[in-house]
Amino acid sequence: MDSVDVSTVVYVPPQEVYEFLLEFPRYARYSKHLEEVRRHGGDGSPGTRYDITFAWWRLSYTARSEVTDVDAPNRIDWRLVKDIDARGHWTVTPEPESAPDLETPATRVRLYVEFAPGSTDRNSIGLPRTVPLDWLIDRVKPKVRTEAERIVERIVADLEGQRRDVTLDVHETPDSL
Repeated sequence: MDSVDVSTVVYVPPQEVYEFLLEFPRYARYSKHLEEVRRHGGDGSPGTRYDITFAWWRLSYTARSEVTDVDAPNRIDWRLVKDIDARGHWTVTPEPESAPDLETPATRVRLYVEFAPGSTDRNSIGLPRTVPLDWLIDRVKPKVRTEAERIVERIVADLEGQRRDVTLDVHETPDSL
């Protein structure tokens, strides 16, 4: 399994960050390659499913994810339930530091994604026969990391109400990209 693990500090209370992350359909505004997110049932709690449509190069693919567990206001777990072996979670933890104004609490928000690049076949993603699956995997893996970073940066801007320079911590593991 490969993984992406990105975090940053946001100056908003943990409960507010958690509630924001539960509203998954808004994520379509954050990613260059994410075209649409449709929710099926639920309110972000376990069992809620989402169709997530990605487009890159000549491909368009709709993944289906499901929220598998929540621990309010600390964690949201999810997994893909169609075609690709992938899972992940958002974690929200209070930080000991506070915002520069000393009144707003600091919260660490972390996105972890784990996936098996070879767990899909070319037919399920509409890959033309002339394009090797290995070629596609080699091109997509760095995009997953870039998109994870972009999403976290844009979430910070929405939560805090303005853009700022965001320090992203990319947590390396032996199997990370």
